[in-house]
Amino acid sequence: MHTPIHSGPDSALTRLAPTVALTAQQLQLKNEVLAFCRAHRTDRHALFIIEGDAGTGKSLLLNTLFTAIQQAARGTDRHDPLHGSDNRVLVNHPEMIKLYRNISETQPALRKKDFERPTTFINQMDGTDRRADIVLVDEAHLLLTRSDPYNRFRQDNQLEEIIRHAHVVVIVFDARQVLKFKSLWDDATLARLVAGYPVVTRRLDHQFRMHANPDVMDWIRALRDGRLASLPAPQHFDFRIFDDAQSMYEAIRQRNAEFGLCRMLATYDYPYTLNGRDHFITEGRFHLRWDRAMPQARLPWAERPDTIDEVGSVYTIQGFDLNYAGIILGPSVTYDPTADRIVIDPARYEDRAAFTGRDGITNPPAVMERIILNSINVLMTRGVRGLYIYASEPRLHARLAALWKARQAARTVQPVAP
Repeated sequence: MHTPIHSGPDSALTRLAPTVALTAQQLQLKNEVLAFCRAHRTDRHALFIIEGDAGTGKSLLLNTLFTAIQQAARGTDRHDPLHGSDNRVLVNHPEMIKLYRNISETQPALRKKDFERPTTFINQMDGTDRRADIVLVDEAHLLLTRSDPYNRFRQDNQLEEIIRHAHVVVIVFDARQVLKFKSLWDDATLARLVAGYPVVTRRLDHQFRMHANPDVMDWIRALRDGRLASLPAPQHFDFRIFDDAQSMYEAIRQRNAEFGLCRMLATYDYPYTLNGRDHFITEGRFHLRWDRAMPQARLPWAERPDTIDEVGSVYTIQGFDLNYAGIILGPSVTYDPTADRIVIDPARYEDRAAFTGRDGITNPPAVMERIILNSINVLMTRGVRGLYIYASEPRLHARLAALWKARQAARTVQPVAP
């Protein structure tokens, strides 16, 4: 990223603040989206899509863009097409809402009420003749693509409803971060929603979050596609396979004492229910509590110092940076030695809610596998300085250990993981 790594609780706020300098590509894209918003503010509908993998700076760009929009909307230049416009940022991720609202306190042009959950916005606008001028959607891969009465969304598609209630919609989207059947997107669905309206699609490619060689990113991309490549040997990124989850946790605690923002994370392979009780992940001598839902907490989970004593899930960490991430690949992530491939066992995945609402989905088993691989991709792309991995399933554990041993043997000097 363009700002120093901070160990204090405001580090995520610092990294996403609209005062952070953009790269030339980000600045060019920001200006293109601003021009698009000015050109189409009074159109019936228009959509701008920003695609990019995890860590490519999508949220930073969106927050900087929204600040510029609100400065024009609330500024004194009455000739600016954005002057007086009614604009919002929507995001389905409750931890990200906290972050955006905390950032708004530092920016004169922003208000906390500018940031909402999609369902809240849709339900507020439904049944009225009002339309927002510009709506920006962060983490648009979390939008619902079917009715979900439990979350008070009773229509068919959240993006369709957002487009209906706005003149211009800007979304940031990563298909590799879709985590539920009810958020499943395909190109045909998107094409149907925007048919006949101005649509522009752009992509961000540069990896900002992970200070890792391209071969580390290639290894992670291969794993999210089910392939196990030889382990890379990065020079400026701490990438290790651990034989013992407790040793990995002790290393994460040590890194946290040095740098801050180091946490344990796990695939959703361990029981967890919202019943007010603590739930634990146990792997050998490792025994640590799952993250606890604390909607009243001011800081997001990744920013709270006490969460070094918890294990985060994909839902608490998505969208956030860590300095070091210790990842437990649970029992659903298995290995086929004959094919030398990762094999996903959805029956051992504890997030059953991810697989509800499968009506109309062709080949649900393949989609289940893709959702779990997507969740692994989210977990693997959190660490700025380092990534530690422990695998629970015996065959995968043995294969990763062999790859680690081969990497060690191929290098003359290499830190040895416990």
